[in-house]
Amino acid sequence: MTGFIIYALKVSDGILAIAPMPGRGGHYSEDLAHLRDWRPALVISMVTQPELAGHGAGSLGGDVQDMGTRWAHVPVADMDIPGPEAAEAWHAASNAALAALQGQGRVLVHCVGGCGRSGMAALRLMIEAGEAPEAAMARLRAIRPCAVETVEQKEWAFRAAKGPNRP
Repeated sequence: MTGFIIYALKVSDGILAIAPMPGRGGHYSEDLAHLRDWRPALVISMVTQPELAGHGAGSLGGDVQDMGTRWAHVPVADMDIPGPEAAEAWHAASNAALAALQGQGRVLVHCVGGCGRSGMAALRLMIEAGEAPEAAMARLRAIRPCAVETVEQKEWAFRAAKGPNRP
């Protein structure tokens, strides 16, 4: 058992999931195989490049693309929210994710632990897809209780209720 667990729920017409970073537990190739078997249309990495490298996942973007899956990188520091420098990356990732979900695709969002940053991004996508913020939060935490770790992360996700893709 590698500890790479995918926590999934139905959003729009597709499946949205959060997970820890592949390789976090020292089993990168096994985690990548599990991810490949899950067949996501898009993987969104909500981690910094040093975090990817430090956990043996420095090649994740290329590896995901090699398996025929789109990859988006939205670099966000641990316990933080996307800053102005990540706004364009989030906008592109969000548009791709919503299109995949509306087309019955699967989208996986990860951070290091599969809680704070990935939960924040998943919550924002749920709200952008039309869910009420509090109901979306409850639904997400029903499958992953640690999803969204800070007040700032919750506020960033809830801003989607004021209009899509707001930074």
